[in-house]
Amino acid sequence: MAINNQKLKLLYLVKIFTEDTDDQHALTLSQIVDKLHAYGVNAERKTLYQDFELLRDFGVDIIGVQMQRSYYYHIGNRDFELPELKLLVDSVQSAKFITDKKSNALIRKLEGMVSKYEARQLQRQVIISGRVKAMNESIYFNVDKLHEAIGTGSQIKFKYFQWNLKKEMELRKGGAWYQVSPWGLMWDDENYYLVGYDAEDEKIKHYRVDKMLRISLVNRKREGKEQFKAFNMPRYTKSLFGMYGGEEIQVTLEAENGMVGVLIDRFGKDMPVKKVDETHFRTIVNVAVSNQFLGWIMALGKGVRIIGPDSVVRRMKEEIRQISRMYEDG
Repeated sequence: MAINNQKLKLLYLVKIFTEDTDDQHALTLSQIVDKLHAYGVNAERKTLYQDFELLRDFGVDIIGVQMQRSYYYHIGNRDFELPELKLLVDSVQSAKFITDKKSNALIRKLEGMVSKYEARQLQRQVIISGRVKAMNESIYFNVDKLHEAIGTGSQIKFKYFQWNLKKEMELRKGGAWYQVSPWGLMWDDENYYLVGYDAEDEKIKHYRVDKMLRISLVNRKREGKEQFKAFNMPRYTKSLFGMYGGEEIQVTLEAENGMVGVLIDRFGKDMPVKKVDETHFRTIVNVAVSNQFLGWIMALGKGVRIIGPDSVVRRMKEEIRQISRMYEDG
């Protein structure tokens, strides 16, 4: 066994440098020899110098620094810097479409890309708790299947579910198969969505990936190429609220000057801004008008109001009347 391990000397060196060293933690030659011995590998100082050069030639950034009478060695540049991994960990942990189990598994893998000392910082970085996470464990396989279908230009079929009052999965359309042509995936409102063409309705639709079941490829070429070519994914995402659909139309908003940042955050810097008076401005935005959009406007209070078109103004007034009636005494 020791002989076999001896052949793995360079690999064990990479493992030691990766796990036990970083910019703040280094090892002496004696410490490196001891760690190699723990793996059943014999090493001498003079051969280690040669090993270090071989690893450097291969691209491993081994740095030696003299401190007093000893040299200390550590790994320098890695594929990912610690701040980059912190961002990835935060994204994985906060993503609603990834289950808690898969989130933890991914984070453990990300921790393996830094030293054990820096991995503790990644663990401390995970401060989001009590989040509502996806409960469909097959999300990984769903995404893989969808990428395969998109890559091969195939249609797919799947079952689609919703939650009922018993907190059970309930298949939509009475359990009938959905069949669509997949064209893209997008991440919005912390969920993953498939954008596909429904040939029966002759339109582009979106589906929550974590609510799709039993996805399989269909031996039929994708349809809707021209429709998807004319489809503006970024504008579509901005026009929806919580990915609830609706007829996409141009809506004119009048707002107090202090609300400009809120609207830019939602619709982007390309939205037009026209001064009305010293305290107000107007803008025109593309919106899929839904109850969620009307609710978002209501949440902004007196700071923003809908000016047009008249059909949307009337719908807002009716929504306000209905909500008001819900809270009337008796």
